Amino acid sequence: MHRDGRGDGPLAYSQVPGDKTRHAPPQRPVREPGGHAPTQRPVPHDPAPPRRRPPPAGGGRQPRPPRRRRRRHPFRWLMVIVVLLIAGLIAAVVHLDNSLTRISALTSYSDRVADTPGTNWLLVGSDGRADLSEEQTQQLATGGDVGPERTDTIMLVHIPASGPTTMVSLPRDSYVSIPGHGRDKLNASFALGGAELLVQTVEVATGLRIDHYGQIGFGGFADVVDAVGGIEMCLDQPISDPLAGLDLPAGCQELSGPQALGFVRTRATPNADVDRMNHQRMFMSALLKEATSMGTVLNPFALWPMATGVAGSLKVDDGDHIWNLAALGWAMRGDTVTTTVPIGGFDNTAVGNVLLWDKSKAPDFFDALANDRQIPQDLLTR
Repeated sequence: MHRDGRGDGPLAYSQVPGDKTRHAPPQRPVREPGGHAPTQRPVPHDPAPPRRRPPPAGGGRQPRPPRRRRRRHPFRWLMVIVVLLIAGLIAAVVHLDNSLTRISALTSYSDRVADTPGTNWLLVGSDGRADLSEEQTQQLATGGDVGPERTDTIMLVHIPASGPTTMVSLPRDSYVSIPGHGRDKLNASFALGGAELLVQTVEVATGLRIDHYGQIGFGGFADVVDAVGGIEMCLDQPISDPLAGLDLPAGCQELSGPQALGFVRTRATPNADVDRMNHQRMFMSALLKEATSMGTVLNPFALWPMATGVAGSLKVDDGDHIWNLAALGWAMRGDTVTTTVPIGGFDNTAVGNVLLWDKSKAPDFFDALANDRQIPQDLLTR
């Protein structure tokens, strides 16, 4: 029998024998309260239930997915360390440069020597005692006030464009022309006009233009030696000089600051001033060798006290900087030609006993340096 939805029977679907298709009953309109037109109500739709992962074999709790590991960047940390080191180095250099005492030493004047090739330093050891305490005066055996400040040591250092550096001792008793004051001992120019007149006198006498100036006093000298832990010197003969507080046996030994100061000042030796200049060059070479050695440069506990000691003890020209001093030390770290100006003899004058330069050799000696050439061997004095 066939019934359809158009009949008034209770079935709202068709069913044919053998037909398994079933149709959903029609939705009857529902009249809203208040007599409004009927509306079609939507059929609620149940969302599909979430899919669950099958339980792990053997039962137990579902394991958590592994966390994502943070990638490490060792190169980034290395860059941070490098930047910090560079910043610290720059800060240290600025601090040392600001520690230098600057004075007016290189000034222009009429008929000044033209610029000469290479780099020329004038290094001066002053006998000034103004900055020494009474205890330091006794410890360093420098005596009391001896009048105007003079120079115990005067050295000319020539750094060529290529080849070894040359260090020349200029005897303080050299009889030279001092601009505006006539002829006198070389160190008198310092007493008369300070560093400016000394530089001018050296330039006129040698024909070399001075590019940099460095000056150190008694106290600063001793401090620098102690900062590097002393200087080893080898003596051919013993030296005893009560005035310099010196009593050294022959042989190799390490000199402290006060001992080193007495060593470069003493004239209680057979050749007096000549030996004194030799001692000064020996000491300067040994000091620079120690200061630029790998044991000092690579050891911050040795390098920093040495650098601060040098910077705090030196007086330099207004235009000089700590990197100029570093370049000087680096240039003298290796083999350095050490000599003195050719000496012609001594003479008694109105200003006392003076040292005369050899008129036949001194011009060629300084002309070689002025032209950035090595000094001929026959003009060198060891």
